[in-house]
Amino acid sequence: MKELIDAFWRASAYCLHPRVIAMSLLPLLVAGGLTLAAGWFFYEAAIDGVRATMESWLLTSAFLQWLDSMGAQGFRAVLAPLIVVALAVPVIVLVSLVLVAMMMTPALVSLVARRRFPMLERRHGAGLASSVAYSLGYTLLAFIVLAASVPLWLIPPLVLVIPPLVWGWLTYRVMAFDALADHASAEERQLLLRQHRWPLMGIGVVCGYLGAAPSLLWAVSAMTLVLAPILIVASVWLYTLVFAFSSLWFTHYGLAALQRLRMQAGPTVITPAPLEQLP
Repeated sequence: MKELIDAFWRASAYCLHPRVIAMSLLPLLVAGGLTLAAGWFFYEAAIDGVRATMESWLLTSAFLQWLDSMGAQGFRAVLAPLIVVALAVPVIVLVSLVLVAMMMTPALVSLVARRRFPMLERRHGAGLASSVAYSLGYTLLAFIVLAASVPLWLIPPLVLVIPPLVWGWLTYRVMAFDALADHASAEERQLLLRQHRWPLMGIGVVCGYLGAAPSLLWAVSAMTLVLAPILIVASVWLYTLVFAFSSLWFTHYGLAALQRLRMQAGPTVITPAPLEQLP
């Protein structure tokens, strides 16, 4: 618990670093641009498709007629846009997480290592290609789980439990791997992920609920749909900052655990590289 809290406060402090704030702008530009482009080309068609689907289903059609009889035509008008936004938010979250993992995490790991662990040897247990494949594979799996769980979101308590847990699990799998990819060997990484599975999962769940917080921007009122372009950019930036904080938290915890592991194992003898391999 002491190591978790220490890493938490260090990650919080690093989020105020001007370089970290500046680095968050690149994923924001990419994710925000993709989201706005998707909204421009597909938003109206998606709303029309949702309305047609709701009217074709017997149960939802009866529900819409009941709303009309209760004088709630206004709610009926915004129901389809709300559903489209609710379905789009998990996709935005997943895209933001992947972009942070690819664009920010390596730089954040280097920043933490240079400032806090300058003597920690880099053993390059996983390369960029492995990290990207790992992130995309688990992101696809998380997307499938989220899509399969959508019907359960209609049960009020579960909509507050399932998505954050899935995001937390995904954050744990992606960020913990990337935090150790450059400094730990493959054997060290596997050992640390096994020994610290539950603390790392706990960090992921907390970050998953933090990642759900920007979604509250859409829950204020139906008027938020009018401000959708602005709120999309704001929510994407909040997602980026949350996942940057998550990356820093995992990095501080993971590199500290790696340092303790090597101290317990004792010093290692480093064999000099042959002259022809030196730069």
